[in-house]
Amino acid sequence: MTSPTDLIPAPRAVEGPMRCGVLFDDDTTLWAGPGTGTTERWLRSTLGAALGLTLPPGPEGARDSVQLLLDDTLEPEAYRLSVVANRGVEIRGGGPAGVFWGAQTLRQLLGHHAFRRAPVRPGIRYGIPHQIIEDAPRFRWRGLMLDVARHFMPKEGVLRYLDLMAAHKLNVFHFHLTDDQGWRIEIKRYPRLTEVGSWRARTKFGHRASPLWDEKPHGGFYTQDDIREIVAYAAERHIAVVPEIDVPGHSQAAIAAYPELGNTDVIDTTRLSVWDTWGINPNVLAPTDNTLRFYEGVFEEVLELFPAGADQFSSFVHLGGDECPKDQWRQSPAAQARMKELGLADEDALQSWFVRHFDTWLSARGRRLIGWDEILEGGLAPGAAVSSWRGYAGGTAAARAGHDVVMCPEQQVYLDHRQDGGPDEPVPIGYVRTLEDVYRFEPVPAEFTPEETAHVLGTQANLWTEVMEDHARVDYQAFPRLAAFAEVAWSALPAPGERDFADFERRMEAHYGRLDALGVGYRRPEGPRPWQRRPGVLGRPVDGPPPNR
Repeated sequence: MTSPTDLIPAPRAVEGPMRCGVLFDDDTTLWAGPGTGTTERWLRSTLGAALGLTLPPGPEGARDSVQLLLDDTLEPEAYRLSVVANRGVEIRGGGPAGVFWGAQTLRQLLGHHAFRRAPVRPGIRYGIPHQIIEDAPRFRWRGLMLDVARHFMPKEGVLRYLDLMAAHKLNVFHFHLTDDQGWRIEIKRYPRLTEVGSWRARTKFGHRASPLWDEKPHGGFYTQDDIREIVAYAAERHIAVVPEIDVPGHSQAAIAAYPELGNTDVIDTTRLSVWDTWGINPNVLAPTDNTLRFYEGVFEEVLELFPAGADQFSSFVHLGGDECPKDQWRQSPAAQARMKELGLADEDALQSWFVRHFDTWLSARGRRLIGWDEILEGGLAPGAAVSSWRGYAGGTAAARAGHDVVMCPEQQVYLDHRQDGGPDEPVPIGYVRTLEDVYRFEPVPAEFTPEETAHVLGTQANLWTEVMEDHARVDYQAFPRLAAFAEVAWSALPAPGERDFADFERRMEAHYGRLDALGVGYRRPEGPRPWQRRPGVLGRPVDGPPPNR
């Protein structure tokens, strides 16, 4: 049993707890009102399996039961969890998602055994003290970006991360599916994207300056049915999946598969292979009609695989748009002719034209474009939203221009950055971002007006996997910092300097037990375990505090 004072993310209000309460045992029944089916299924399949309880259907209002119902007086993702002695547990949600988030809180109240896949204490009765918890999220977009292009994560690993997101009340999965180092989604119209583009002959081990190589081929991709399964699995957990197909940069894997997509009047694109190292790649898409038609074909299949649902964010498609070197366009007679034809002033404007084309194309199909903040260069595409990664500046400019923003500044919430400055930290990348640093991250700049703040959809933590070769490395970089991030995204916290990190650390003591039960290979407060270290593997640490702008 867990105290409500140990919950992560912290709820808005708790009344109680009192000594008497409700027991969970073989006699506990479950009644689910209209619109609560996802939570009903999850409670039986996940919570029931962990506790060894069947939670059979029972009548509405039955004593010592779990009751699920919608309440339109609450905000859509808000919930009210009541544990009342001699009555049972009631979860009211403003919408289906609110009921589901209330069930995640119920799971924490039942203790860390509720996070296992099978009962370890068969026959035990689980008690929850009498209490009432009222809760709602601060931000609508509470995201996690997972890069599966640099290092492929098999489908089971992706499903596992969706479960971890749900346990932390995160609701947007940004799925980075393509990059120079791999194309991870089956496109039936263009089979070579996965036949050629989904694998590379070898991989740089460590930072790109490292002399080390993993000489075995690396690759993998998701079939279209895999994608459908991932999207459906996420929807059952009230998580929207936002796919990213990166253009016009970060595209060497696609060019290796279809050389005509590259700037063939500058380099011999037939000699390109899927990139085996890291960094910013000079080989970008050619701004031709053929390229536009090709990617329209890609996006036609992407839209079918990632349908816009009833939730607020599944209509988004991420176009990348970041780190697109313009050197090949400057040298390309075809690119220069296209600029002259369109009356464009420079190559930044050419990239803006490229992005605007797909903004219009997606909008005509009822979808919405989002991209990294480089899409601001040369003029922001009308209606586009911005993932602000190069600090706060891009998001600030976009919000002031009336565009929606997801705040994910590299210096604050890129979880590939190292967690400590010590010598044992594996493959140290970037600034030191400790658990406390992430807990004190504030997504909304203090100078924002109410109108600008209204354009902040929310916030997102990003996991770039250049130096994360398997799920254990992803776990280590993500946790426990993702728990701190989840509280920043969900809870109504005070200003960064006023946040009670000591209390969060205290609550983490209970949360580490939950993560242990879930099998998460997190970084312990005292440092990495011996098998989590990577001695001799070169990173790219950056000393000093990160800029906060």
